[in-house]
Amino acid sequence: MRREIYTPDHEAFRQLAREFIDKEVVPNYPAWEKDGQMPRTVFEQLGALGLLGTAIPEEFGGAGLPDYRYNAVLQEEAQRALVTLSTVRTQIDVILPYFLEYANAEQRQRWFPGLASGRLLTAVAMTEPGTGSDLAGMRSTAVRDGDEYVLNGAKTFITGGLLADLVVVVARSSTVPENRRAGLTLLVVEDGMPGFEKGRVLEKMGCKVQDTVELSFDNVRVPVANRLGEEGAAFGYLGHNLPQERMTVAVGSVAQARAALTATIEYVKERKAFGTPVASFQNTKFELAAMSTEIEAAQALVDNAVLALVERRLSGADAARVKLFATEVQARVVDRCLQLFGGYGYMIEYPIARLYTDARVARIYAGTSEVMKVIIAKSLGV
Repeated sequence: MRREIYTPDHEAFRQLAREFIDKEVVPNYPAWEKDGQMPRTVFEQLGALGLLGTAIPEEFGGAGLPDYRYNAVLQEEAQRALVTLSTVRTQIDVILPYFLEYANAEQRQRWFPGLASGRLLTAVAMTEPGTGSDLAGMRSTAVRDGDEYVLNGAKTFITGGLLADLVVVVARSSTVPENRRAGLTLLVVEDGMPGFEKGRVLEKMGCKVQDTVELSFDNVRVPVANRLGEEGAAFGYLGHNLPQERMTVAVGSVAQARAALTATIEYVKERKAFGTPVASFQNTKFELAAMSTEIEAAQALVDNAVLALVERRLSGADAARVKLFATEVQARVVDRCLQLFGGYGYMIEYPIARLYTDARVARIYAGTSEVMKVIIAKSLGV
């Protein structure tokens, strides 16, 4: 179906992203999977091409275009090429908005040029062992001591934490018994600060190019000058960016489902069973038709929400609806595509096997499907 959310400027950006991904990412992706991370130089290449800093003001080396559609284009092109740039996606879609929204003038001067150029890599540390989606139950603490905070605690499942120069840490700076959500603060911890340790690199079933680590903070003294926004206001800040974070997952989910379908169509046309192409079987045709219909429905939902996000009118409940539907469609499509590959679909040398393992986390991170249903139910008054 025809999509109408992109302008000629977005399509020019798409062509630039496509050329870079096809030339620099696809040939090197298998090696990055083995290494468990993407080299820092790739971020610098992306920065040099202007693919990282579209939303950053021009005075700091960005394009001054706070339009989420550019981020969506970059993600769509990665999925089209059957690769997943999760760490890039996390940096520009999830973490950069906190800097754009809450960094003061001095912090902008200090950090924005490096963020735009790809020389400064970031991570966000929310999840703790035993807390999961319950951010209000956070146990990491940040105690004010003059012009510094003394930070203690541990974080887990931190995307991009291994290479990160700046880690946005959510910690409890005060306790308000009647309101568990109050008293959380955002602190930017810099790599090399005494007491800040990057621990075990976690081995995952999918998203192999995305490094995921454990972080620990033992009496780390973080300057007040590294605080983002106001003390105790972090829970509201986190909620403000959740619609975009969830849209990021939804955009990637639909793009990956489409890429899986395209790869499967090519495969079943070539693969023969009982002396005839698999594509000629009625069951194959019906499966492909059903999957295509689901993808187009999900794409329409996502595109409508992307425009709402750009216009700053996307509600948290609607973002939850889109993420829930898009990730469930992704799961069904990738699973059915793998089935059409037969035994070869289970072989890791075929991209569909990687897409299958990569897809599973989409229904977990940025809020599980169960959490999405709770949010949607609340919006219905139940």
